Amino acid sequence: MPKTKYQQVIFTFMMVVVMVYTMVCYNVSLNIGGMANSVFLEGFHELIILVPIAFIIEIVVIDKLSTFLAFRIVKPNDPPIFILLAISSMIVCLMCPTMSLIVTLLFKNAGKEFIAVWLQTTVINFPMALCFQIFFAGPLIRLLFRTLFKNSLTK
Repeated sequence: MPKTKYQQVIFTFMMVVVMVYTMVCYNVSLNIGGMANSVFLEGFHELIILVPIAFIIEIVVIDKLSTFLAFRIVKPNDPPIFILLAISSMIVCLMCPTMSLIVTLLFKNAGKEFIAVWLQTTVINFPMALCFQIFFAGPLIRLLFRTLFKNSLTK
């Protein structure tokens, strides 16, 4: 959808902020045993640390790799929705274990159980990340992005 590198950076930043904040709130609610209003405020503390990390990883590595992997499943002449779903799914398949690794390193005192904690974190986060990306964050961010760049996208 983005047509220029600038638009790609803006789109990626918007998606990263929404996905990271959602996943942080999800994990905080799991840690406290359920959802509470305080979760939304607590989510901002980790957001400041995780958004720059996720953004850099996404821009530098994941974007190109997820597109490459997606086009091993779909072809350029396939319907656009299939291409979009393939790329979005590949991004989650790559970002979820990567960010779970970073979260395990930064916030979980895993000690000698590091691998087990990382794998558990990934398994717990993956279904939420995939569903939220496909059904909520993706459509929302694409709508906001189209609204923000409506003049330059129609040319």
